Amino acid sequence: MKHPESTKSLSLDTFPRLLADNAARYPDETALREKQYGIWKSQSWSQYNSNVRDIALGLQVLGIKTGEVVGIIGDNRPDWVAAEIAVHACQAVSLGLYRDLMEKELAYLINHAHTRIVFVEDEEQVDKFLNLEQECSCVEYIIYEDPRGVRKYDDPRLLSLDSVRDMGKSRDREQADAYDSLLEAGDGESLAILCTTSGTTSHPKLVMLNARSVIEHCKDYLRVDPRDADDEYVSTLPLPWIMEQVYAVGMSLISRMTVNFVEESATMLADLREIGPTFVLFPPRLWEELVATVRARMMDASWVKRTLHDQFLDMGLKGYDNDQPSMLAEWGLFKALKDRLGLSNVRSAATGGAALGPDTFKFFLAMGVPLRQLYGQTELLGAYTIHGSNDVDFDTVGVPFCGDIQVRIDQADAEGIGEIVTRHDNMFLGYYKDEAASQEDMRDGWMHTGDAGYYNAAGHLVVIDRISDLATMNSGLRYSPQFIENKLKFCPYIGEAVVLGAERDYLTAMICIRYPILSKWAEKQRISFTTYTDLSSRPEAYALIAEQIARINETLPEAQRLRRFVLLYKELDADDGELTRTRKVRRKVVNQKYEDIISAIYSDAPSIDVDTMITFQDGTQQRIQTSIVVHELGEHRIAEAREALS
Repeated sequence: MKHPESTKSLSLDTFPRLLADNAARYPDETALREKQYGIWKSQSWSQYNSNVRDIALGLQVLGIKTGEVVGIIGDNRPDWVAAEIAVHACQAVSLGLYRDLMEKELAYLINHAHTRIVFVEDEEQVDKFLNLEQECSCVEYIIYEDPRGVRKYDDPRLLSLDSVRDMGKSRDREQADAYDSLLEAGDGESLAILCTTSGTTSHPKLVMLNARSVIEHCKDYLRVDPRDADDEYVSTLPLPWIMEQVYAVGMSLISRMTVNFVEESATMLADLREIGPTFVLFPPRLWEELVATVRARMMDASWVKRTLHDQFLDMGLKGYDNDQPSMLAEWGLFKALKDRLGLSNVRSAATGGAALGPDTFKFFLAMGVPLRQLYGQTELLGAYTIHGSNDVDFDTVGVPFCGDIQVRIDQADAEGIGEIVTRHDNMFLGYYKDEAASQEDMRDGWMHTGDAGYYNAAGHLVVIDRISDLATMNSGLRYSPQFIENKLKFCPYIGEAVVLGAERDYLTAMICIRYPILSKWAEKQRISFTTYTDLSSRPEAYALIAEQIARINETLPEAQRLRRFVLLYKELDADDGELTRTRKVRRKVVNQKYEDIISAIYSDAPSIDVDTMITFQDGTQQRIQTSIVVHELGEHRIAEAREALS
């Protein structure tokens, strides 16, 4: 094989070329790090590039075709990223698939993209494709990384990733310039990536992206939020999501920051603390879970520690409000808290994908975590607005990265609220096999986002909600369900919330308890329970949640205060179609599925009898028989709740 420095004559407009260039210039520098069996294992740029080369040449032996779509499914791993770049080296197209996709969802995407080759991580993913043999007849090769449990199968489509690498190594020995020829043939303008949209209303669409656009957009991002080879990043978000593509792939190749992969999701907090990342990107739900975890730990603490925690936290929040950080709060609480959460070395932190509640945002800013909000869409290469480092406003999503990114408000009302419409030089190529949807969302070069927003006096963009989700009460008052839901989810005992009230006289909510934390509280209160369903039906749980909602109501305008609520007998689940894979509520699905419960909330019925079946990811079913109480929030009921908890 020729020396990788041959890439110097090539434009660095594809991922394989960027990788080969890094391997030539910084061969021994750490590029990736993965934790296996409790030990961190590093991979240099040279090793990273060799892995990609071997997989790419192995794919050539298998007869991969220019422009064909290759699926990748599994946890975030170095081999996931290597497989994607190898696919691009072969001038083919990568399609990232969320690892928790149900077989029906998986079959739709595989058939829609007519995927012939798929990379899978382990037996769990292999089983899905073996079960879909009839539905997905287009699949010819299933390349698995982890052989445990797979050797028992006798299916000619199964190939180990090691065997594909061996094919590639043989090809390299036979034709020394084979990989260099692939690099030279690459074209940054060609379709390289298919990214799924959230699919909040129907099947997800496949967004078409080329490598040049991703690379150039990453460069725009790095100008406003720089990082380099000294930075450490922990990859925790699903790799099929556009933002993780930007960070773990594009930005990593450009800035040479080290990307770390945790052992498993259960060890994430411990692994995060060991690495001490300098930059983190978490979705709102994870920031919310971190706050909830802190509060849950304080439940187990002594009275003295709880009292000190509350006092120092109050000092810190007041200090932030007055723009005078409390050193006492820093040394008494925040310094240790940041260390516990693995955030001590963070120089830049971001959240995106959905709105983060102001209370959660304020908590981390007061702690000294430089958290900033991002905003964007898959079609626009992920985020394109951000707060300035000294211009953070947790009610906004900041300003566009650069002057080339134009964001306007269309059809604004008297208050300046309208649809957010955007364009820049690095946009998507359209939706795969869906020209009608492409023309509907892209008009005259502008992407119509479907989000409602406005610019505030400081020139920051404020995102309210999806236009389709904004609702109007019988009084004519328009409100944003998401705004109230975010306030509710700041409560450590509330995991998810759906606010109701469209074409009604008042607002109500369906609440999903945060079971790990509420169960711990119940144990301390010596409240007996058996399951999630049982705990959510306990009167003590209702009293606790009622008390929490009462406090939140006090922060809302009177017309937007909740009057009633129920505790659902199960969590909202992406497997049931109630959430997207990025944990956004599919409101139409929820409204249809829980129509009887919603009707009962707005009736005089004190409770609703439920007799239903729920299906788990492995296909097993369980019958649920319970009674859901409709809890009314009024002054007398709040007093009763407080008395019950005292």
